[in-house]
Amino acid sequence: MRVSLPARAVGVAAMLLAVILITAWRIPAETPAAGAIRFGWRAIDFRLDSCETPQKHAPETMAGGVAVFDANNDGYPDIFFTNGADIVSLKKTGPRYSNRLFLNDGHGHFTDATEKAGLAGTGYDIGVAIGDYDNDGYQDIFVGGVHHNTLYHNNGDGTFTDVTEKAGLGGSSADSDGPLWSVGGAWVDLNNDGLLDLVVVNYLRWDAANEPVCNYKETREYCHPRFYKRSPNQVFLNLGNGRFQDISKESGMAAHPGKGMGIGVADFDLDGRMDVFIACDKVYNLFFRNLSSGGKVRLEEGAFEAGVALRDNGEFISSMGVDARDLDNDGYPDIAVVALDDETFPIFRNLGAGGRLEFDDFTRQSHMERLSLPMAGYSPTIGDFDNDGWKDLFVSRGHVQSLQAAPRVTVEQPNTVFRNLGGMTFAALTAEAGLAVRPPARHRGSAVADFNGDGRLDVVVAALGAPAEIWMNESPGDSHWLELALEGTRSNRNGIGARIKVVSKSMTQYDQVSTAAGYASSSAGPVHFGLGKDAGADRIEIRWPSGATQTLRDVAGGRIVRVKEPPR
Repeated sequence: MRVSLPARAVGVAAMLLAVILITAWRIPAETPAAGAIRFGWRAIDFRLDSCETPQKHAPETMAGGVAVFDANNDGYPDIFFTNGADIVSLKKTGPRYSNRLFLNDGHGHFTDATEKAGLAGTGYDIGVAIGDYDNDGYQDIFVGGVHHNTLYHNNGDGTFTDVTEKAGLGGSSADSDGPLWSVGGAWVDLNNDGLLDLVVVNYLRWDAANEPVCNYKETREYCHPRFYKRSPNQVFLNLGNGRFQDISKESGMAAHPGKGMGIGVADFDLDGRMDVFIACDKVYNLFFRNLSSGGKVRLEEGAFEAGVALRDNGEFISSMGVDARDLDNDGYPDIAVVALDDETFPIFRNLGAGGRLEFDDFTRQSHMERLSLPMAGYSPTIGDFDNDGWKDLFVSRGHVQSLQAAPRVTVEQPNTVFRNLGGMTFAALTAEAGLAVRPPARHRGSAVADFNGDGRLDVVVAALGAPAEIWMNESPGDSHWLELALEGTRSNRNGIGARIKVVSKSMTQYDQVSTAAGYASSSAGPVHFGLGKDAGADRIEIRWPSGATQTLRDVAGGRIVRVKEPPR
């Protein structure tokens, strides 16, 4: 029997249904058992100072890169923080602006070694990239900043030397039309000659004397990116003698300027050459397919063809940091990007389309669209935080606007870890993961490593005007793990670009070696695999950048396995 309702009743019912649907859209449907991933907070004596002023200069809200790497080859991951400077002079006018290096005692406790190391810095520093550019076995540091970049050579005795000018990295590109603002970059062997090249990501055209004025109800705020011009990104070819050559124009990269905020490098089409994805702020993302041959670097931009220039809805978003790793264990690296509230954190799934580069906007299917809609994020880092064999996503959260924008905008936010439930579907854990025990903050860069050797990935996060945070992984359970530390011989010493396949009784996993991850940050530890209930790997296959292949069998877990590239 059909019952007719008055028009007004129908209207009220429709409104109620709309409210229910909107509410359902905002509330996560899946919440795994509390404690599936769990972190405990640990203090570290660093506070990011970006020289915030009433003029709201754009760099003030963009500082905060972090790197994790073994600075002294003692086997323990150390921490390096970039820091700001006086916003007008762009000089570090006091110790409050010092970059900082902290050495790890192997138990996750850190000692300041900045002064001895010579890493305090001189300029307004933003991002950091770690790589052994001269293949001497010691990790070197590239620091990107506002109108000034620095290359530090690791001397192997606990000290570093500024070799920027000697290396040919001082100044801006001849085609850049003025000084550039770098948010970091990535070390990657673009032509597979065994030497790490450097891709530098540049953000906006900016100078303090011509800062635009943007007000909200008579209160000055940081301006939208549309008020600034785009910048070209740069490629520096490693010549093998401690020097680099700017090949930004010849490689094809300089022809595609953007507003770069993050970089992900991976061999997305498994052709043996590392490709480059650059997340851009409120303009199209960039995707450079590596077509290098015969030692000559050639990069072809094809973000639209690959399906990663924008999300499927065609809207520009505030793309921040990025990480690129295989999230669904199909052997092809995927891309995770973060942005601001109401923009979502996009997930681009690599379709592995028979040699073609093609991605699917998987944000909605992964549940990330609904989960991240009310969040603002800066730095995504992919890792298996519960060792179940599925890579999760840790996101440092905070808004780009100043504290004066609150409560209109939720400026300070807690961090969140998105647990991979299998097959690239996620559940958001914040308080459930212990990440709400500290006050919310304007978090920026982040990096991951196992700081205390217990087989669980820990996280370090920087925050504007607030203490940095170390989140020690205290996840329960007895899942097994394995880490691989690669040493190239014909390939670059770091093994960056190597593809790894790990086969155990329960599953098959894949990863690639890269130190680029997150926003303005770098994670340069061993490659980490969670093994779940499997105590070890039946088989490990490695394809080195040189083309050499290597197979290890019956590898016990619960340890770091050091693998040296075989001779020819």
